[in-house]
Amino acid sequence: MNGRAAVLKARIEARRCRCGVVGIGYVGLPLIVAMAKSGYNCVGIDVDRGKVEMINRGESYIEDVPSEEVAELVRTGRLRATTDYCVVRDLDVVDICVPTPLRKSKEPDMSYVNAAVEEISRYIRPGQLVILESTTYPGTTEELVKPKLESSGLKVGEDIFLAYSPERIDPGNKTYTIYNTPKIVGGITPTCAEVAKSLYGQFVNKVITISSTRAAEMVKLLENTFRSVNIGLVNEMMLMCDRMGLDIWEIVEAAATKPFGFMPFYPGPGIGGHCIPLDPHYLAWKAKSYQFYARFIELASEINGNMPRYVLGKIIDALNSHGKPVRGSRILILGVAYKRDVGDTRESPAIDIIRMLNERGADLSYYDPYARLDLREMAIERCEGLTPETLEKVDCVVIVTDHSCVDYQFVVKHSKLVVDCRNATKRVEEGREKVVRI
Repeated sequence: MNGRAAVLKARIEARRCRCGVVGIGYVGLPLIVAMAKSGYNCVGIDVDRGKVEMINRGESYIEDVPSEEVAELVRTGRLRATTDYCVVRDLDVVDICVPTPLRKSKEPDMSYVNAAVEEISRYIRPGQLVILESTTYPGTTEELVKPKLESSGLKVGEDIFLAYSPERIDPGNKTYTIYNTPKIVGGITPTCAEVAKSLYGQFVNKVITISSTRAAEMVKLLENTFRSVNIGLVNEMMLMCDRMGLDIWEIVEAAATKPFGFMPFYPGPGIGGHCIPLDPHYLAWKAKSYQFYARFIELASEINGNMPRYVLGKIIDALNSHGKPVRGSRILILGVAYKRDVGDTRESPAIDIIRMLNERGADLSYYDPYARLDLREMAIERCEGLTPETLEKVDCVVIVTDHSCVDYQFVVKHSKLVVDCRNATKRVEEGREKVVRI
């Protein structure tokens, strides 16, 4: 380890280094709060002035990060936020957590990473550590980030240090948090990896270094592709069971009693969030540059992507059985977030279901205790609460997201018809004849 690396590592372990996080969203905010709570002086950098102002007022905009924690860190001077990248020159560590969406062509959109790295390279100085956490394709850190940083005249591994560590934030998960979920680190050089491991080791229980940034980037894609493929498998099994008149929920629960060789995944209306719908496409796109076509991955994405249309068919059939057409029927969408107990609607299957119902002339409303939708082109009303009157006036309630704070017995009791996409009504005893499960 050279002198600059040794000095930086010593500053990290003494909690004397200054840390910055670029992109303070669902990944960046929990990360910077963890850093600040462990004793570092931290600054969040974001182009969203609204987020910056909220942080500086001591307010959180993410369910997993209490405003009380943010307020205390701001009060003690451990945390602040800015839109100005010039603060990079005063930092020892810069962690990049910006979005990596897909283009309409299903190719990676690296514009946010490019913009962040270009700004960082303007202010970078010797002795700094830069870590990329944004989910991306294998080779990004080495092929895209490293050359841009070295355009400053500094050499990675000698003057500055560069690593990749895949984010493993699971919004809404109270069991596995940033502190007790093992952290994977890959460095451009072994020294880069060692310095990055030292940083994460100050607030994460277990840090695992692997051979390279490319390997670390692939870890994240494997994790989420694993989920995508298995969700696709169980969704296809559900479609099969529907044809055969079998209950997929009963079958999955029975299979899950096997103590080895089986891991339960559950069907649903589709996949959402920033990771599972997108990450497999990063992998498939990169694989094509090696003349390898990821048929398994693309088939799973196709199955999962068609689930909202299957749900639409279930809603149509359920209404028909009650003598109702979709056009003009009052339909309440219960839950629009992409998963339980969060407010994130990115890639939520609820949005596709709402659009298809809107196209068919349904009179739509929705209820979600966590999330709000911005669908200005549609006349869709947000219900502020679930009351007997709200439920009784609609022709059908569609449970798309099974938030744990909702009383599903109450929902079934006061509804005429319920289409349940999540098996949320499995413990409901009264009124089961009203429920249609996918």
